[in-house]
Amino acid sequence: MKYAFSFLAVIALILIAWLGSQVPGMPYLFGVALPYLAMMIFLGGCIYRVVQWGKSPVPFSIQTTCGQGKSLDFIKHDRLEAPDTLPEVVARMFLEIVTFRSLFRNTKSEIHDGPKLTYESSKWLWLFALIFHYSFLMIIIRHMRLFLDPIPAWIGWLEFGDGIFQVGAPTWYITDVGLLAGCVLLFSRRIVNRHVRFISLINDYFPLVLIFSIAATGILMRYFLRTDIDIVTIKQLAVGLVTFSPVIGTKIGAIFYIHLFLVCVLIAYFPFSKLMHFAGVFMSPTRNMKNNTRAVRHINPWNPRILPHSYAGYEDEFREFMVEAGIPVEKELPPKKDEE
Repeated sequence: MKYAFSFLAVIALILIAWLGSQVPGMPYLFGVALPYLAMMIFLGGCIYRVVQWGKSPVPFSIQTTCGQGKSLDFIKHDRLEAPDTLPEVVARMFLEIVTFRSLFRNTKSEIHDGPKLTYESSKWLWLFALIFHYSFLMIIIRHMRLFLDPIPAWIGWLEFGDGIFQVGAPTWYITDVGLLAGCVLLFSRRIVNRHVRFISLINDYFPLVLIFSIAATGILMRYFLRTDIDIVTIKQLAVGLVTFSPVIGTKIGAIFYIHLFLVCVLIAYFPFSKLMHFAGVFMSPTRNMKNNTRAVRHINPWNPRILPHSYAGYEDEFREFMVEAGIPVEKELPPKKDEE
């Protein structure tokens, strides 16, 4: 039932936007006030999370390594799997962020009769994640044409490449289909795979359902409900939002407000969800630390500064208690005045 709550929550959001946009005066709330509020929450939340991560001490050298670290000269060093220098760390992080390198090595393990443990390749998850993330990125870049005037030429080139397999009119973009397919496949994995389903929570399903709904309403606007919206009015509103002089037109359909409201919910929800891994990957000590523990000592920042304390000083401080406890001491207690 975890994913059912996600569907119900998104349906409720759609109904709120649809009904609210029909009330006189409410389009300003959904078209201007909520986008500004969502962006403020997004920026403030992201900055707060990153600052908190940056302030967190790293008590151990916990980099994730999958290869031979640097040691003796005659032992081959795996520079990407066990980076020893800053350039090697940067190269490893670049491949991790751009190509999901660690996910490419994903394997599935199962226990069969015997017992026998088997390992199988699981590249499909890497492929689905790649399609999903790059489709999402391309769609965000394409939407920049709504906020820029004039539109940069490079956005037009990206749109041409995205719609190179033209099917019908208007052009079907590859990334539109890719985003929907990525959401469906990643969502299905959490339901079909019993191991993943067991550890999945509502906040794992909700973002996928929300992103799917955003993509679906965007596709409806572009390909099926074009007569219900005025792209010129939407462009005017988008440019106005960026220049802090928004204007709400009268020819904007309810489907646009539903789409925009879902986007605002996603933006506001972003800093408080697992979607923050887009910034967290840069702050992860398992990825951004050097594997140089054989050459450099890692100091735990949580440890208090302890000054050297000799045994003689220790005995001077606790000699009386040591004598009372029967612990031998190197220097006897001075005689008391009564004994003298």
